Amino acid sequence: MITKEDFKEVCETSIKMIEDAGLLLTEVDKSKMTAADFGLNHIKKEGVQILTMFQTERIAGKILVLLPNQTEPEHWHPTVGDDAGKEEVIRAISGNLRFYIPGKDTFKEGFIVDGKEECYTMRNEIVMKPGDQLVLPAGTKHWFQAGEEGAVMYSFSTTVTDLNDQFTDPDIVRETIIEGITTNAY
Repeated sequence: MITKEDFKEVCETSIKMIEDAGLLLTEVDKSKMTAADFGLNHIKKEGVQILTMFQTERIAGKILVLLPNQTEPEHWHPTVGDDAGKEEVIRAISGNLRFYIPGKDTFKEGFIVDGKEECYTMRNEIVMKPGDQLVLPAGTKHWFQAGEEGAVMYSFSTTVTDLNDQFTDPDIVRETIIEGITTNAY
């Protein structure tokens, strides 16, 4: 569970980071800013802030924000029934962003969250600069992390099936609880 104060703080900081990156947000956009701590209760360490720009039955566009040194836990978007799973395109907007996907171990710039070596298994590091883009086919195990500046990115995807996401960390819980309020933020 995260406190209302922490939730408000990370959302406000994220809005500022988006605006500092040069993106214009309306008051309606700002009201849709949310955060996910994945039930881990340390949002500034492991979590992500999300602004859903649009979502239809076929496509979605989001702005994702990582605070300085914040890590989005390792996960993948699996096939469920006739749905092949979410395909996602990440485009870096600002800050320093490191993505970890299957492949050769090139782990150099990032860090593993203390005590979570078993939960972050992908070590093929891709350092993304503003304007860089990465395509994640459905089912690709991945995690990502910001450096000292934090990071802002676009996430464009096929149908959002995030409630079906699978996580390497067995302690992950899909709902974020904010002092008694449950939300499916991501």
